[in-house]
Amino acid sequence: MNRARLHARWAVPMAAALMAAACATPKPQIAAPLPAPPPLDASYDWHVLVTAPFGSVLKDIPLTVHEVLLFRDQAPGEGAADDSECYALNGSGPRFIARSPSLYLLCFKHGRLARIEASVRLPEKEAEQIFTDACALWTKGTRAPNSEGCDGSDGGTAFAARIERAADGTDPQLTIQLDVPDL
Repeated sequence: MNRARLHARWAVPMAAALMAAACATPKPQIAAPLPAPPPLDASYDWHVLVTAPFGSVLKDIPLTVHEVLLFRDQAPGEGAADDSECYALNGSGPRFIARSPSLYLLCFKHGRLARIEASVRLPEKEAEQIFTDACALWTKGTRAPNSEGCDGSDGGTAFAARIERAADGTDPQLTIQLDVPDL
């Protein structure tokens, strides 16, 4: 019994000493993580251009459009000309790269939406950086744009983008084309 009292007598001061030590010990300092880079504007994502699912028929497109005629140079030896019927919006298209597109076309092949084309003007001094940032987003950082532009695919939709510089000195234009090859 003396032994039990002796242990009890030491238990209370020992518990108090451990609690005091726990309170007095400073918590380890964890370095704060570096702040994440600011996200790109959501309009950098080319998916904003898909205003209707690929394969939709014209009457199901929730936009007011008018037909446009496209004339394309055909290189010698190429097959038949593009048989797509393209339509432009009556009004402005979805914001892309934080701008209203100067060109936004919905092209139908065999009566179904198969291609979307959009172009936006970029400020000369920022064009290359904007294009590089957008390409990194579109390719999930796997590659940078090359001299031909930036291309890839996502979920069965192929994309190809490029910067076009005008001879008249106007701001460069970023043009992107989205295709579904199986339509």
